Amino acid sequence: MRPVTRSRAQIAQRLTRASGALSSAALSRMDVDMPWVTELPAEDRSFIGLIVQAGIKSFIDWYRNPEGTSAVRAEVFGVAPREMAGEITLEQTVAMVRLSIIVVDENLDEILGDDAENARGPLNRYAREVAFATAEVYARYAEQRGAWDARLEALVVDSLLRGEGDETISSRASALGWDGTGKVLVMAGGLGGSRALDEVRRIAREHELDCLCAVQGDRLVVVLGGVDVQGRPSGAVAAAFADGPVVVGPVVGSLADARTSSDAAQAGLRVAKGWVDAPRPVHADDLLPERALAGDEAAKTALVEHVYQPLAEAGGAVLETVEGYLDRGSSIEATARALFVHANTVRYRLRRAAEVSGLSPGDPRDSYTLRVAFTLGRLSS
Repeated sequence: MRPVTRSRAQIAQRLTRASGALSSAALSRMDVDMPWVTELPAEDRSFIGLIVQAGIKSFIDWYRNPEGTSAVRAEVFGVAPREMAGEITLEQTVAMVRLSIIVVDENLDEILGDDAENARGPLNRYAREVAFATAEVYARYAEQRGAWDARLEALVVDSLLRGEGDETISSRASALGWDGTGKVLVMAGGLGGSRALDEVRRIAREHELDCLCAVQGDRLVVVLGGVDVQGRPSGAVAAAFADGPVVVGPVVGSLADARTSSDAAQAGLRVAKGWVDAPRPVHADDLLPERALAGDEAAKTALVEHVYQPLAEAGGAVLETVEGYLDRGSSIEATARALFVHANTVRYRLRRAAEVSGLSPGDPRDSYTLRVAFTLGRLSS
């Protein structure tokens, strides 16, 4: 007897009647073949069930009247929230779709009998459509998430630089992967091309540093966490900046204090060209003379409080000796004659000055810093 040839609509009708059983079979198979599914929260598992049901229904509708990939994407993945793409990987989703297709294929003979082969070819084509749709969903999610993360990161950095380091900012930074432990500093320099931010993040990961970065005009600002008290290993990150000065702000205790480091770093960047032979990167505190000459009140205060006053309070004519030494071309003998003391006394006082201020009068750069500090100190008193 010649087999009855059924239309697509009739075959689709029979598949529709079996769709509930097919969905249940696919979900049961997942519990066995994909143990990770059973470990998901109940809400996520319910959305997986909806995706499987929508996928089988979509195949039936697509078999009845193929409408293309866009329809497949809307029908299959429109039932799940966008956040699902952040909880379940692309590989896992593809595996779920593949398993659902296999379950449908295995049951076609029982459901359709002699018409099974008429549906098997379209089922394979549909599987390819869903695979492409799945990849597109994840690609769009990644693009949107990347754009959102970039906007959030720029917002967090901007808020930190304005001194808004409250708990809200900390929680937003945590959402971007900020660990929250260790010391913090801010770096500023020129923007080194379109891939500069990615390069900064790569270097930070290699050195196990927390990192937030943003572009401000033609500048790149980087907030690093997990550095030591000397700011190491921030120097490695300088390679991602454009040619020219890169300034490292002082180390602070937490993300909430990042503005202190940022203000110093950006103030240093504005005047870094004043020190022709400055190292790269250069610490903002090493640019205190240039910053003070440019009118930076914080730099002036730092030079007076941390250089001039300690030397003035050191006793033993330390300040007078350092000034005399600098005024006489760094000559110990000339200084000793002018002060009517032995040359060894001058040497002792210079060593004492270095201990107190951290600056060596015999070093050309330190002597310049000392001169500016002395001038500011005299003016302030």
